[in-house]
Amino acid sequence: MSQSAAPNPLSVVFDAARAEVYDTQFAAMQPVKDAVHLLVQAHFADLPADARILMAGAGTGAEARYLAARFPGWRFTLVDPSAPMLAVARRHAEAEGFADRCTFIADYVSAAPLEAHHAATSLLVSHFLTEAPARQAFFADIATRLDTGGHLFNLDLCADRQAPTFGATLGVWLDLLRLGGVPEEGRRGWAAAYGRDFGVHGPSQLESLIEAAGFTPPALVFQAAMMRGWVAAKR
Repeated sequence: MSQSAAPNPLSVVFDAARAEVYDTQFAAMQPVKDAVHLLVQAHFADLPADARILMAGAGTGAEARYLAARFPGWRFTLVDPSAPMLAVARRHAEAEGFADRCTFIADYVSAAPLEAHHAATSLLVSHFLTEAPARQAFFADIATRLDTGGHLFNLDLCADRQAPTFGATLGVWLDLLRLGGVPEEGRRGWAAAYGRDFGVHGPSQLESLIEAAGFTPPALVFQAAMMRGWVAAKR
């Protein structure tokens, strides 16, 4: 995340214990993850053979692993404020033979070098930023590290809480969490936290924040229950 002077909200949630189980924790949702990665691949397919990809909130490096296997000349900048998560990402990259194409930065995006990238991903990251200025700043930090015209693929938990269909959408998401092994108490806690501790901005608000950060109007290209994905380009 982008505010380097702020406390790290992920350091508690995404600690070493969580990092070690993160890759398998939601195995039941793997088909959804596969669909997102396929869309990222399709959207980025026109990039140069030596493209540089910024991964904001890279976590354990799932998208880097996916893209590295398909684009052997691409280089990746993996940025995440959780050092334990990034350590797992490095371990995967070393085991799969592409660590020499990676730069690992255990910090916020704002701390990453101002080097131009051809594209960026932000997958399930910005919904942790509950204040609009901080969320816009996160996307602005990404934009300043992209070439003009550089691609952005953003995925967040995002829904219109005022819509009459919100209850049904939330219900399907909670069903997915149940399949992923989240107990009933955890699902109740998740539902109570949504719109308070994360995911506070609706789709139109989030699109406006991304555009105001220096991108073209985002195009909605994916939805699976509470997850929505957009593509945009650096202006």
